[in-house]
Amino acid sequence: MKTLTRWLLLAGALLLVAHLYPGVEVKSFGSAMIAALLLGLLNTLLRPILVLLTLPVTVVSLGLFLFVINALMFWAAAGVLDGFAVTGFGAALVGSLIYSLCGMLIDTVVERVFPSPID
Repeated sequence: MKTLTRWLLLAGALLLVAHLYPGVEVKSFGSAMIAALLLGLLNTLLRPILVLLTLPVTVVSLGLFLFVINALMFWAAAGVLDGFAVTGFGAALVGSLIYSLCGMLIDTVVERVFPSPID
C-alpha cells in the first residue's frame, strides 16, 4: 500500500513539475505513472553506478555533480518515453530539482501516514 501510494503521488508530482515549468511536458496521468516508474528504476539501478564512476568529480565539486546525475536520469527517462518530454539539459536540471523536492516531501508524508511496523 505504501509503495502504491508513493508511486501515485510521485506521478502527481511529475504532473506538477510539468505544470510549474514549461520545459517539462507530460501528456497524461498514465504517462506520468510510467515516467515515475522509469525514474524510480533508473535511480535504483543506474544512478549508483554513475555516482561511483563520477566520484572524483563529485568530491571536487563538493557534491554538486550529483545534481547533474539527477538531471541525466530525468533527461534519459524523457528520451525513452513518448508521453514525457524535456526540452533540454537545463530543463532537465530544473525539472529534476523540483521533482526531487516533491519526492522528499512525499516521502515524509507517506512515512508519517504509513509508519514502518518495526518502530
